[in-house]
Amino acid sequence: MIETLGYFATSWIDPYLLMLTALGTFAGIYIGAIPGLSVTMAASILISFTFKWDVNEALALIAGVYVGGVYGGARTAILLNIPGAPSAIATAIDGYPLAQKGLAGEAIGLSTVMSVMGGLIGVFALAIAAPLIAEFAIKFTSREYMLLGIIGILLVGTLSGESFAKGAFAGALGVMIGMIGLDPMTAETRFTYGSINLMGGVPFVVAMIGFFGVAEALSQLEHISTPPIKQKVARIIPAWSDVRRYLGLGLKSSMLGTAIGALPGTGGDIAALLAYDQAKRSTKNPEVPFGEGAKEGLIAPETANNAAVGGAFVPMLTLGIPGDAVTAIIIGALYIHGLKPGPLLLTDTPHLFWFIVGNLTLANIFLLVFGLTGIRIFTKVVECPRAILIPLIVILSAVGAYAIQNNPAHITWVLAFGVIGYFLKRYGFQVGPIILGVILGPMIDSNYRRAMIGAQENVWTFLYDLISHPISFVLSGALFFMLITQLPFVKRHRRRPRP
Repeated sequence: MIETLGYFATSWIDPYLLMLTALGTFAGIYIGAIPGLSVTMAASILISFTFKWDVNEALALIAGVYVGGVYGGARTAILLNIPGAPSAIATAIDGYPLAQKGLAGEAIGLSTVMSVMGGLIGVFALAIAAPLIAEFAIKFTSREYMLLGIIGILLVGTLSGESFAKGAFAGALGVMIGMIGLDPMTAETRFTYGSINLMGGVPFVVAMIGFFGVAEALSQLEHISTPPIKQKVARIIPAWSDVRRYLGLGLKSSMLGTAIGALPGTGGDIAALLAYDQAKRSTKNPEVPFGEGAKEGLIAPETANNAAVGGAFVPMLTLGIPGDAVTAIIIGALYIHGLKPGPLLLTDTPHLFWFIVGNLTLANIFLLVFGLTGIRIFTKVVECPRAILIPLIVILSAVGAYAIQNNPAHITWVLAFGVIGYFLKRYGFQVGPIILGVILGPMIDSNYRRAMIGAQENVWTFLYDLISHPISFVLSGALFFMLITQLPFVKRHRRRPRP
C-alpha cells in the first residue's frame, strides 16, 4: 500500500515532473481552445519531441496536454460558439446563449468546476477498474489478441463516422501501412517497391502527424479568411449554490462519460453528446429551455467529456486498445519507450500504472487552477489569425517528423499523409481508424500467425479454436454481432418506427 502511494505521488513530489504536468495542462487548455488545433495533433507532435525523454517525463507532459485540451474546447464554445474540439460541440448549444446573456464568466466558471469533478471521477474509475480487468486479461492468448485488435479497429470505424464501410476501409488502409517494411518472422520485404527507406517500415508517429496535424492544417485553409470574434469576459468564480444544485447531474454525467470513454473508439465527443441527451430527457423543469442557455445543458457534456479521459485509459492500459485517438498516440509513446500496453503492463510495471493515475489526478487539480484564471490572456490567444497558425502547424509537423530518426524522407511522408488525410476527410472518411490500423496491424498479423502455428496451419482447427475456448467465443460473437448490425437491411429495420 505504501509502495503504491509512492508511485501515485511520484509526479507530486518531483519538482520537474510537477512543472511538466502544470505546463502540459496549461498548454492543453489553450491548444484545445483554439479552433484548428486539436489535442490529438498536439500529442502526436509532442511524441516526436519527447521520444528520447524518460517515460515518466513524456507521460507527465502528454497527460497534462490531454486533460487540459479536453476542457479547453469549452472556452471558445462558450465565448464564440466555435467548439475548440469535437467534445465541446454539445457545450456550445447552451454555453453560447449564456454568453449572449452576459453570463460568459459564470458559464466558464461552472464548466471548469464540473469538468474537474468529472475528470477526478474518471481517474477514480481507472484506479478501481483497470487492475480487475487486467487480472482477467492475463488469460488471453494469441487468438484473443488478434480478435481484440480487429474489434478495436472496427469499433473506431463504427463509432467515429456515419459509414461503417468507410471506417472499415480506413482501418484496412492503416493495417496496410503498418505492414510496410520487413516481415518480422521471415525478414522478407512487404510493400517496399524496392525503396530502401521503406524497408524499416513507416513509423506510426509519422503517420499520426501527417493524418492529424498536416491534414487538419490543410482543412483549416478553407476558413483562413474567417475573422476572429471578440468578447469581454467578467469574473468567473461560480456560485456555490449552483455547484451544489447541479452536483447530482454532474455525478450522473460523469459515470456515463467514464463508461462511454472506456469503450474503444468512442471518446469525449460521443460521451458529451450522450450526456447532453440524457440531461435533456431527465431534467423535468429547467429554469431556461435547453438550447437557450440551460445550465444543465452546459454541465452534462462538460462533466462527461472530462470523465471520458480516465475511462479511455482503461482499455488502453489493460487490453492495449485505445479508448480514443489521444490514447492511441499514448500507446505509441509507450511502445517507443519499450513498453507494451496490455494486461502484463500492470503486473510487470505497476509503478507506471499508478504514476499515470497520480499524474492524471494532479493534472485535474492544475486544471481547476488554470481554468479559473487567465481568461483575459486567453481571449487574445484565441484571436490569433489562422494565417499564422496554419504555417506554424505545418512547420512543427515537418520538424517533428524529421526528429524521429533524422530522416529527410519522413518529411515527405508526413506531407503525403497529410494530403491523403485531407482528401479522405473531405469525402467523409475518418483518420482515427487509419492510425489505429497502423498501430494494431502488426499485432493482428503476428498474433494471427502464432494462432495458425498453434493450429498446425489448419484453417478448420483455427476456426474451431475461435469458438471452442470461452474468451475467444465471446470475442468472436462480439465481432460477428458488430458486423451483422452494420448490414444495410439490419440498419433499416432498426430505424423503422414501431407501431
